Amino acid sequence: MDLVPWSRKRFFLIVWFLLLSLTCTLLVDVTHSAAHPDTRKVYIVYMGDKPKLDIPTTTTLPLHVNMIQNVVGSSNIEQEPLLLYSYKRSFNGFAAKLTEEEAQKMAGMAGVVSVFPSGKQKLHTTRSWNFVGFHENVKRSTVESDIIVGMIDSGVWPESASFSGAGFGPPPKKWKGTCQGSSNFTCNNKIIGARYYHNGRPFVEGDIKSPRDSNGHGTHTASTAAGNLVRKASLFGLGSGTARGGVPSARIAVYKVGWSDGISDDDILAAFDDAIADGVDILSVSLGPTSPDDYFRTPIAIGAFHALRKGILTSTSAGNEGPDLKTVTGFAPWCLSVAATTIDRKFVTKVQLGNQKIYEGIVPNTFDLKGKFYPLIFAGDAPNRTAGYDESISMTCEQGSLDHNLVKGKIVLCDWKNGDGAYSAGAVGVILQGRSVADVLDPLPRPASCVGLDGGSSIYYYINSTRNPTATIFKSTEGIDTLSPYVPSFSSRGPNPVTPNILKPDIAAPGASILAAWPPIAPPSDDPRDDRVASYNVISGTSMACPHATGVATYIKSFHPNWSPAAIQSALITTAKPLSPDLNPEAEFAYGAGQIDPVRAPYPGLVYDATELDYIEFLCAQGYSTKLLQSITGHKSSCSSKTNYGALSDHLNYPSFALSFLNPNSINGVFNRTATNVGSKRSTYKAKVIGATKGLEIKVNPSILSFSSLGQKLSFQITVKGSIHHKSSVSASLVWDDGTFQVRSPIVVYAIY
Repeated sequence: MDLVPWSRKRFFLIVWFLLLSLTCTLLVDVTHSAAHPDTRKVYIVYMGDKPKLDIPTTTTLPLHVNMIQNVVGSSNIEQEPLLLYSYKRSFNGFAAKLTEEEAQKMAGMAGVVSVFPSGKQKLHTTRSWNFVGFHENVKRSTVESDIIVGMIDSGVWPESASFSGAGFGPPPKKWKGTCQGSSNFTCNNKIIGARYYHNGRPFVEGDIKSPRDSNGHGTHTASTAAGNLVRKASLFGLGSGTARGGVPSARIAVYKVGWSDGISDDDILAAFDDAIADGVDILSVSLGPTSPDDYFRTPIAIGAFHALRKGILTSTSAGNEGPDLKTVTGFAPWCLSVAATTIDRKFVTKVQLGNQKIYEGIVPNTFDLKGKFYPLIFAGDAPNRTAGYDESISMTCEQGSLDHNLVKGKIVLCDWKNGDGAYSAGAVGVILQGRSVADVLDPLPRPASCVGLDGGSSIYYYINSTRNPTATIFKSTEGIDTLSPYVPSFSSRGPNPVTPNILKPDIAAPGASILAAWPPIAPPSDDPRDDRVASYNVISGTSMACPHATGVATYIKSFHPNWSPAAIQSALITTAKPLSPDLNPEAEFAYGAGQIDPVRAPYPGLVYDATELDYIEFLCAQGYSTKLLQSITGHKSSCSSKTNYGALSDHLNYPSFALSFLNPNSINGVFNRTATNVGSKRSTYKAKVIGATKGLEIKVNPSILSFSSLGQKLSFQITVKGSIHHKSSVSASLVWDDGTFQVRSPIVVYAIY
């Protein structure tokens, strides 16, 4: 039976003949364009499935040429072949050289599903470790598999490929922990121990009474620090590559403290208590205190201090309360405080309006609207007046503030927040404005993009100047962030809220759009309405930066098992790569000493070591009484009544230098430090002060340190004198250089207001 009537078939054949007869002319015309060749790049125009009608497939060639002709024109300024490929055997589309403007026009043509730049693809990892120079084939120590990383977090999903025990031997003999499992949770030779803490309060629906992670946070951080190598990991195609932790051969011990109703301080302390006794080597704590006003009123600082006493370094997240100053929460000097930085991969999510204009935004968006346009509305025009809301609230898309009848089935433009109220009101998707597009956001439960203030203003104008505004949101594509690394706005900033002359954060590490393992029962967007199931997820925060630093600290310990926590911390700080204050106005208060450098970190040359007694001396200088410190430590040592504890910067052998002042016209500070040689047996280091501000004199005495043996300790003094006018802070750095090792420490001088 002929499924296509003859008259209809004749029509298509006539069209085909006419198009074919013009092909030669069109091919010539399409090579001419007013655009300069350098402004063109290759775009892919995807048009969906191949034609279903029974007509010659060669028809697509003149069709594609004609489409190019329509957007390019026929000027005769230059000759250049524009059509590169015509896709017609399995699907419909083509590749062509177009300008950005021409590509936007092409995206608005009938039958076009999407238009996107043709990027350069290659076999690669999930990026963050490679970005900091820490490749798969880096030198490893056989000791790595004997090191136990303790994760105090929201638990773990043990069935994830990132935690497979295949190929691992039995747990290290030093391990004294347990697997607090049940019928739904078992440990293996990778996850060698697991406990959970819930202080007897009622469980909330959805929480799992075991170390199993139902939130996602703990699984993500554990796999970032010490997860196995897992090929072809991605979030529905985004970030595809090899997922791996910093120390894939290390063992993991899990301490679950995170629940649906929050994280209790007492649970945290119980976890520290067990972890230290269980025999972990490094602790990773991506949590933050709520009252950073006293070292011993904060469970993390307390637990970490006792971990220090047993030779265990605690890596902590700096906090997500940036970019305001003095918001850092990981502030204790015996903790490693880690800020977040971006990596060079970014997820670009395009929004196209009914007028064919395209705006690029952020938010890793895995949803595909397939080019379908939906009505577009500004949230401020849809307040839920029945519930007492007006446009000043509804514009932020706050929960319950939007009128369901006005929003359902539409894309909503929201100010600032995450669009939660729009989704609840039945929106198809959201466009967010009010954030910088250079920043990052986590996945949302429906199609979304954040276009920033400029893009948002243009979209708002379009809504108000168009009778029936429409829009669509495309699935994210991957791009290169050429400015990275820089510190995103969410990362908390210093200075130290408790001890101004101890620089915090210490260092920075990748914490933006990090792909890592994820429980399949946890929504990727942390929204219960999100029914996607993912084994790996892309999220951001200093919680993601912390396990990167944990991984590097563990890597150092695998080469130097007997190094103290202070020595490991010093190695991380003095080998960090300096970051640009031009991209980070808060400078060291944003990134500390700079970005972690995992390859250099085990070989710092010199370390600024400190013992428990050094920290006690520091606490004496902070004003803690002998009685209190004896209670904390159990030592008989006392704070000396003869010691001048006025200069707090002079009472801890810290690897960075911070000096606060009240009078910018009279700055005077002294730092006494002792360096321990861990580099070459015989070496001579010369001091260099880099970047000192005019009017501020920084002297090092002695300026040469000559070592004759490993482990030898030599002391020096830094004096800072002078004035700085019209500046609230200035930075410099001290570098000890022996020709092989460069030991760099930041120097920050700043005003206290």
